[in-house]
Amino acid sequence: MAKHRFNDLLWFLALAKERSFTRSAAKLGVAQSTLSHTIKRLETDMGIRLLARTTRSVALTEAGKRLFEALAPRIEEIEDNIAELTAFRDRPSGSIRITLSQHALRTVVWPKLKPVLKIYPDIHLELDVDNGFRNIVEDGYDAGVRLGESIEKDMVAVRIGPDLRLVAVASPDYLANVIQPVHPQDLIGHACINRRQSSGGGLYAWEFAKDGQDIRVKVEGQLTFNDTETMIDAAMNGYGIAFVPYGMVEGSVAAGHLAIVLGDWSPPFEGYYIYYPSKRQNSPAFRIIVDALKYKAP
Repeated sequence: MAKHRFNDLLWFLALAKERSFTRSAAKLGVAQSTLSHTIKRLETDMGIRLLARTTRSVALTEAGKRLFEALAPRIEEIEDNIAELTAFRDRPSGSIRITLSQHALRTVVWPKLKPVLKIYPDIHLELDVDNGFRNIVEDGYDAGVRLGESIEKDMVAVRIGPDLRLVAVASPDYLANVIQPVHPQDLIGHACINRRQSSGGGLYAWEFAKDGQDIRVKVEGQLTFNDTETMIDAAMNGYGIAFVPYGMVEGSVAAGHLAIVLGDWSPPFEGYYIYYPSKRQNSPAFRIIVDALKYKAP
């Protein structure tokens, strides 16, 4: 068997993670034809098929899966070892990829990291907005940011933000023409502004709690969005009731443009955490990012 080129294996790993020649080639910074030729060469050298190609997707064969499972942890270990060597540099450096929601990015992560990145220009940070749930190991992320209640137990989790609160809000004009709900079940029959979840594509069921009682309500209405700011705008314009983070509507409520509905059914809950695999991320650059994000209670 011919000696394998190390780059061929790295390119195979990138393709195995992305499952797309187009995305993988863009990520690697090479032409799609070059990537395709490299993978064919690797398959020829090994004498086995690693990929099952269709017109729309790329899947791993059984041999491809075994090669990926054998290579991925070893390459990650090498990358970690190289990252640790940056401790010998005068300035921490390295590339860090984090997946997070739009709300987490705007309210917690970006405000905290803006001044830090000015101090450490050799730290290259990619913040990938995705409101769904990602497998950070399989998808090649160094860390993720999510609510504490949704993080897997085998991850290291560091709190980075204060408690949050979701509230149902509507415009005074809308509420003036309806019977205001006093119980979450009263939302059924109201015009509610729905949210489409990124993962799974289902509609988000509104969650309420009071006196130890937890209630989930599936609401209906004319509008469905996957963007919170548009939901708030629709509520302010009288299209119905929206269920959104209180911090995003606090000013509008104070100004009288929106009113909270079922406020006593909307207690606070744990906010955002940054999470990552326990065996990884000991580089100085990563530690700087985590330390900058750590929540400091007032």
